[in-house]
Amino acid sequence: MSTNTVRLDSSDNVVTALRALETGAEVEDVRTLTMIPRGNKIATRAIPEGQPIIKYAQVIGYAGEAIEAGAHVHTQNVEFRGTAHDYEFATDLRPVAAVPAEKRDSFMGYRRTDGRVGTRNSIAILTSVNCSATAARKIAEAFGPEELAAYPNVDGVTAFVHGTGCGMGGDGEGFDALQRVMWGYARHPNVAGVLMVGLGCEVNQIDWLLEAYGIEKGPMFQAMNIQDVAGLRRTIEMGVEKVRAMLPIADQARREPCPASELTIALQCGGSDAWSGITANPALGYACDLLVAQGGTGVLAETPEIYGAEHLLTRRAKDVKTGQKLVKLIEWWEDYTARNKGSMDNNPSPGNKKGGLTTILEKSLGAAAKGGTTPLMGVYKYGEPIRERGFVFMDSPGYDPASVTGQIASGCNLVAFTTGRGSAAGFKPSPSIKIATNTEMYRRMTEDMDVDAGRIVSEGRSIEELGREIYDMLLRVASGEMSKSEAQGLGDYEFVPWQIGATM
Repeated sequence: MSTNTVRLDSSDNVVTALRALETGAEVEDVRTLTMIPRGNKIATRAIPEGQPIIKYAQVIGYAGEAIEAGAHVHTQNVEFRGTAHDYEFATDLRPVAAVPAEKRDSFMGYRRTDGRVGTRNSIAILTSVNCSATAARKIAEAFGPEELAAYPNVDGVTAFVHGTGCGMGGDGEGFDALQRVMWGYARHPNVAGVLMVGLGCEVNQIDWLLEAYGIEKGPMFQAMNIQDVAGLRRTIEMGVEKVRAMLPIADQARREPCPASELTIALQCGGSDAWSGITANPALGYACDLLVAQGGTGVLAETPEIYGAEHLLTRRAKDVKTGQKLVKLIEWWEDYTARNKGSMDNNPSPGNKKGGLTTILEKSLGAAAKGGTTPLMGVYKYGEPIRERGFVFMDSPGYDPASVTGQIASGCNLVAFTTGRGSAAGFKPSPSIKIATNTEMYRRMTEDMDVDAGRIVSEGRSIEELGREIYDMLLRVASGEMSKSEAQGLGDYEFVPWQIGATM
């Protein structure tokens, strides 16, 4: 860093403004030709039209016109082009320095009968279709603070409702993804009891789910359909009775020491800005490396937001097969956006661009930093159960609620969410911590942010120091400390299964 800018690699032909700069401000060996907003890029040498813009030592776009040294480099003069990589596989494998078993960290978690470990202990009301959403919400609303106070070991009763489940094909990608999500939430280690509520005539039949995944009904797993019960009112009354019977059983659960290896963390970002790839994302990546060394798991997602950085991940793939699975996902997304008359560069959003991000390539290079440096051990479908431990990838859209829904369905019992513009979302049943990329936003939204990673720039703190702070907070939150989003009651409306395919 200099007084005015930060350079990320010696080969870069742009630097990032640390603060708003006036015309004529000194930037390395040049002076700015115009005013430069904070977080935006400045050319440090002339870039001829059609030549690449280099940041992170990687291509983030191409000069749409001749760019002079000292010029503002952003959407007005940068052109996006699709990626064309000659992929390498398993060429950048860095061995994990595993922590000896006797020195491993622990947290206070809920050990389930099947061996899985939860960080929360809640009751979930799941809907098979949008038509049963009102019933589910009214059942959950019946359990307010006064009644739940009698069950101090229960974290709450939450309705997980969605806008699909019918008007869709009874097989194929969309149907399979929804079933994986429902199964994932029904079997999630943070959930002690489940009530599934359907209408009865929908495409997404509850009985099909139970049969497909071998789920048996019992005291802590109940299901019913509005049509069979004979109406909405009776369904709500019966649902309340069923949940009320689960509460004293769920309350018997107690936290006990569990190894950090039982943590599976969703690595997520939203409302990104120019600082995301400089502060919060690499700090979270370091925390992910610490967790992997403990035997735990970090799950990166948002496939459109690794576009342009996927070649860095294929080099970290444990083998060729794993790397090729990631490339196939990229190719699927290129086809998916093309047939829907879109572009991979539709992302970044207007807010991202206002924060200084110009192309999806630039955004992706910063976003991929959340995955740290350890080998890529597996690549998974949306909502598919995570089997390998270590750093893995799950396919999902870049839309945060849909992406996190898939990560939780895959088994994530914690969410680490970096944000530059400011996000206030929560993701029940898994607690979410918010990591601010810049100190200015952290101070403005201090009631929502858990960690100020902006101190890497504002105070000169190291990525390793902030990464350790994030890791330690994850252990505390896993043990029951409430994150700021939890304290404000967020998380009831962010359950958004990815809808793939036609609505009919």
